[in-house]
Amino acid sequence: MIKAIFFDIDGTLVTKNAKALESTKRGIALAQAQGIICGVATGRGPVHLNQQIDELNFDVFVTYNGQLVYTNETTIHAEHFSEEALNQIVLFSDQFHRQIMFGSRQSMDGSSLMRFGQKKWAKKLVRFLPKHFPATLVKNMISRFSIHRKDQRYHKLDILKEPIYQCLLLSPKSEELALEKQLPDCRITRSNPYTVDIIPVGGSKLVGIQKCVEYFDISLDEVMTFGDSWNDLEMLSGVGFGVAMGNAEEEVKKVAKYVTKTNEEAGIYQALLHYGVIV
Repeated sequence: MIKAIFFDIDGTLVTKNAKALESTKRGIALAQAQGIICGVATGRGPVHLNQQIDELNFDVFVTYNGQLVYTNETTIHAEHFSEEALNQIVLFSDQFHRQIMFGSRQSMDGSSLMRFGQKKWAKKLVRFLPKHFPATLVKNMISRFSIHRKDQRYHKLDILKEPIYQCLLLSPKSEELALEKQLPDCRITRSNPYTVDIIPVGGSKLVGIQKCVEYFDISLDEVMTFGDSWNDLEMLSGVGFGVAMGNAEEEVKKVAKYVTKTNEEAGIYQALLHYGVIV
């Protein structure tokens, strides 16, 4: 029996226009009417999250890839970087002039280039880029925007005085092993070809969902998850009902219990029908 459902956001819950399909909204409302807990499990942070989920009325929020989990009433789980791990990231970013953003509970700050990328119209422009962007172009972007960077800028950011739950780094896939060696106290995960999410070692969306399971007194076997990208792998394989979207990466489809239609084709509604959550 399914008692909780968690949705990734980009490529899953919303379409390329950052809107939830009416069928998705209807399916979630029908599930909640039966007492099923519905939430998001996302690499995004709490900042502007309501707009990013098209103002859907969720019960619980697993954010920053499981590092910050909360309801509208309480915080369920909050695991920020240790001082040592955060210092590693800041030193690495300053030394190599990297484009990086730091995420706290209230805000994100860091690279001016990446702050620009957070603007609404810039996000709309990115949606027209191909899903599999050439790695060489990502590398060129990194080197181009690193030129003329002032040394030791990031360590002066005021946001570093707050608990930091996740960092967002401009980085191609080919760099992941090197990053893991540079940042041994961190976990490197990814939801798109352009950037990596850096979180404390041992963290994941599945860990965040496990905290929800304990809070709501249910089991992982009673959980359904929807996802499409690499940072969804653990949560799809680790619950009773892992659903990959039709537009998901091939690695994601392989670990899922079921592959539904795409996020543009009522995939969420179709999977809820398939499992009898709605009729």
